[in-house]
Order: sequence, then structure tokens, then C-alpha cells
Amino acid sequence: MNDHSHPHDDHEHPHPSETPVDAGSQALTEALRSSFAIVRVVMFLLVVVFLASGFFKVEPNERAMILRYGKPLGEGTKALLGPGLHWSFPYPIDEIQKVSVTGVQKVNSSVGWYATTPEMELAGTEPFAGPTLNPAVDSYTLTADANIIHVRSTLSYHVVDPKRYVFGFVAATNIVQNALNNAIVFASANYKVDDILTKDKAGFQKAIEKRATELLDKENVGVAVDQCDVQTTWPRQQTVKNAFIAVFNAQILRDKALQEASSHTNQVLTAAKPPSNAIVNLAEAQRAQYVNDISSRATNFLNILPWYKTNANLFVQQRFNETMGRVLTNIEEKIYVPERIDGKTRDLWLLLNREPPKPSTANTNQ
Repeated sequence: MNDHSHPHDDHEHPHPSETPVDAGSQALTEALRSSFAIVRVVMFLLVVVFLASGFFKVEPNERAMILRYGKPLGEGTKALLGPGLHWSFPYPIDEIQKVSVTGVQKVNSSVGWYATTPEMELAGTEPFAGPTLNPAVDSYTLTADANIIHVRSTLSYHVVDPKRYVFGFVAATNIVQNALNNAIVFASANYKVDDILTKDKAGFQKAIEKRATELLDKENVGVAVDQCDVQTTWPRQQTVKNAFIAVFNAQILRDKALQEASSHTNQVLTAAKPPSNAIVNLAEAQRAQYVNDISSRATNFLNILPWYKTNANLFVQQRFNETMGRVLTNIEEKIYVPERIDGKTRDLWLLLNREPPKPSTANTNQ
């Protein structure tokens, strides 16, 4: 009876062994609930950080392209991103390729140069040349007149088509390098050794630059050549080196002699110019005078021609008298011996006094 008089005592007073289990479950539930909240916050922050990491900046001298799973987004110029802040999905979804479009890039070619090291270059020293040239160690090029020289070059260029430069080739830099190597060998084979080393260095340099530019344009690498620096020298082996130096010195003496001769020529021409100009000017003045005189005489002849046609004999006699009067001016006695018309000879007797005439008395008294 007593048990039934208190039916709810078991619920109001749980068994002591069950109370710690329920409290632990509740604590675990709350801990899990808190952990899940923290995980959600952390995941949210991770997502925010992940997405925020997609922002990137393109500098003014750069262009950028977004590769989504390795494929460029956009076609043509639309695939290029200009300077400024941009966003893309972070790696590995998207990948950013930046290319400098104004920055100058360089490639060096030593396809025709002897073996050396950067340390030796900085120290200004050269490796041992040896008695003969070893092709396995020292590279060289052949000239048009079958001589051996050493040539190396540095090509400066900038990118004008970033998409073609990045995606058109596995390594566009290697294409530029090969074009420069080809240009060095090609230009060397078309120039004589004297022209390369002394006479036409600038022409040889331009030939290398032109050849490299043609090859790069043919392959459409997407670059533009800015400058090509070339360095040349003769073989370093002593015997050949001495021969080249002797020829080089002879050319210097020849050029000096030619320069002195040219200077002397200029001096002589400069000194002779004023006298020659004076002679030419005098000749021009005399020519003008003669032309004017002849022109005047011709006009006079044309004016008196009608008189001559009217009476030729009378005209001739009048002109003769005028001429003789002008020639024999101040002569007291004038004797004319006219020509015979019949063609016969005529004897002319002249009485010449050997003694000068004596002065008269009247003149003496005076």
C-alpha cells in the first residue's frame, strides 16, 4: 500500500547512478554545438580569405592573363588585363600570367665566343689560349673570306603581343636566343674579316640586328627588337694574334696617311679656291665684254650693209680713207700707192736724204 501511495516518487528523485551520464551528454552536446559554431566561423573566414586571395595587381608596365584550368579567359586583346586591381579565382582554379610589355628583356649569345666565366669577365682576365684553337672549348664563326673570328652579342627586346609570347611557344626566350645565334653566324658568313673588325663594324652590327628581327617576325614571336650590341675579336692564339695585330697596325697607319692626305688636299683646295674664283670671274667679265663688243660690231655691220649693197666701191673707198686717216694721224706727208687694176708691176722711186735737214737761219737766230 505504501508503494502505491507515492506513485511519482521515482520521477521526482532519479536514480543516483543515472545523473552523471545525463549531465555528460548535455555537456558534450553543448561542446559540439560550440565547436560546430567555431568551425562554421573558421570555414567562413577561410572562404573569405580564399576568395580575397584572388585579388592581384597589374603594374603599369605589365599585362596579365587569367588561365582557368590552363586555358586563357577571353579572346585576343580581351584576354589581356591592363594596369590596376583585378580578381580571379585563386589557384588551382585560376592562374595568373604576367608579362612585362615595356620592360626591356635581354638574351646573350656566345655562339661564336671563346670559353670564359663571369668571374673572369669581372676580373678582366682571359683563360689560357693554348697553342691552337680547340673547337671543343672555344666557339668561333667563319667570315666570307674564310677567316676565323670570335663574336658575341646581346639582344634587347620588349614584348608587344603577350598572348602570343606566352602561349605560342613553350619557351619564347629560347626562340629569341636561337634567332640571335643564327643571325651571328649568318652575318659573319656575309662579311669579310677586315670589315667586321675595323672597316664596317656598324654595318656588321646592323646586319645581325636585321637578321634577328627578320627571323623573329617570321616566327611571329610577339616581340620587338630594341637594340643589338656586338663584340668581335680575332683569335687569341699567339701566332694568329700577332698576324692580326700587324694587319691592324698597318691599317691604322694607312688610315692615318689617308687622313693626312685628305687634310692636305682640303688645305690646297681651300687655298686655291680664291685665285680660281678670281680667274673665273675675270674670264666671265672678259667674255661678257667680248660678246658685247662683237654684238655691237655685228649690229654696226648690219646697219651699214645696205650702203655697201648700194655702191660697194664707194663704200670701200670711204672706209679705207677713214681707216687711213685714223692710222696715220699726225703724219705730215702721206703718199698713197694705189693698187693697179691691170695687174702690171709698177716701179716706185723714192728720194731719201741720208742727212737730216739743216735748221734754217731764222730758226737759229731765234
